Amino acid sequence: MHLSIMAALAVALPLTAAAAPIWQNVSSEPGKRIELDRTSIKREGPTVETVGRMILDKELIDVRSGAPYQIIEVVTRYDCTARNASTLKRTFKNSDNVIVREETLKGTDLPVRSGTLDDKVLREVCRPPKDSQAELAAKTNEAASQLRQANDALLKKELAQPAQATPIKTTAALPATEAAKAPSSAAESKPPTAVTVGMATPRLQTRAAAPTKSTGGGKQTGGYMLELVHNEPLKPQPSVEWGYEGAGAPENWAKLDPRYALCASGQRQSPIDIRDGIKVDVEPIRFSYHPSRFRIVDTGRSVDVFLGDNSFTLTGKTYTLQQIHFRRPAEEQIDGRRFDMSAHLVHRADDGQLAVVAVLLERGPENPFIQTLWNYLPLEKHLNVEPPSTTVDLKALLPASHNYYTYMGSLSTPPCTEGVLWLVLKQPVSVSPEQIDTFSRLYRHNARPIQATADRLIKEGR
Repeated sequence: MHLSIMAALAVALPLTAAAAPIWQNVSSEPGKRIELDRTSIKREGPTVETVGRMILDKELIDVRSGAPYQIIEVVTRYDCTARNASTLKRTFKNSDNVIVREETLKGTDLPVRSGTLDDKVLREVCRPPKDSQAELAAKTNEAASQLRQANDALLKKELAQPAQATPIKTTAALPATEAAKAPSSAAESKPPTAVTVGMATPRLQTRAAAPTKSTGGGKQTGGYMLELVHNEPLKPQPSVEWGYEGAGAPENWAKLDPRYALCASGQRQSPIDIRDGIKVDVEPIRFSYHPSRFRIVDTGRSVDVFLGDNSFTLTGKTYTLQQIHFRRPAEEQIDGRRFDMSAHLVHRADDGQLAVVAVLLERGPENPFIQTLWNYLPLEKHLNVEPPSTTVDLKALLPASHNYYTYMGSLSTPPCTEGVLWLVLKQPVSVSPEQIDTFSRLYRHNARPIQATADRLIKEGR
């Protein structure tokens, strides 16, 4: 190992150890567990700020970045007297060291309901500490000292060994007689031995270099280069990208990647034909939508829009807007009727649950909200456009009536994750034929076929 890397580890490891969290299990439930970092607790009178995390048994896909995550780390401020909680920051992670996305929140105080996960954490952090801050610091410093001593010993051992550099030969550099004996492919050569240092587990891996120009007989010659990579398990990558036509069409999604298995085997998939719902007095959706700047991107499968701080509250739970995307035609059907388009407003709650508000779009007068978005459509796919001064008000996309149908379903795109709360607004919103045609020129059809209802309960606001 290079001495520069060892020296960097000698400095970095003690600093990391000094700030290493001490995780305490607070709650274990089917599919997840809740932990609290005891070293993060900061008390100021009746107010406590702490870091907690939810570790999921299975990976979920972050709808904003498209990357998988399994840990949600949350910075929360609790008022032990008023029994309020305020979320300050959320970090989605694939592992302890791999951050998928971070988001800073306004930190609105909300009451903590009894029996919830926040209630369990509040009870824990508001309980008088068993150890004083001095005792906790002493334990942390002791752990850091032990790691520093172990690291110093490792560094001395490395420095005591004479540095040896072994040249790496490539088939292109070998004499003709030796080249004939060289392995004919990367599969025949033996990879170097893995190197492990501290908590990081890197490995040395050979990777074929770019082929050189062809020599006589049409054969290509190439070499190998040594590369330091993280020793993380490679996740299977689909050879065919999912889409809506051809080999990547919806009927083949489950065959493209093992992670998409639910697209075929799931029992609560979306979209569905909404019919025969029980008519009840559904709780009103309390929208907290505000004018904000936006970012728009053509993802290659739809047009996605990202706004500022917008949310809604239902049954005491707040869902924060993640993104908006559009479908042509509308994926949802109402008693067999399909609309020209639909807008899906994807939200996420603090506990990770997804909720989608679906707005049905039908042919009629021009929609000012949609037109503002279309004015800034990117000229190329995957290109982000973020107007510096233009704002939109998401309330303008909602119909006058907020009455809705609701059922439990799934993401309507791979990996087809289930447990998604769907809220389909009953009153359609108009868009002009020109606005529909504009989207159709980008995406003629990007809707998943109707899925089996499978005896799910559907509620219809009366």
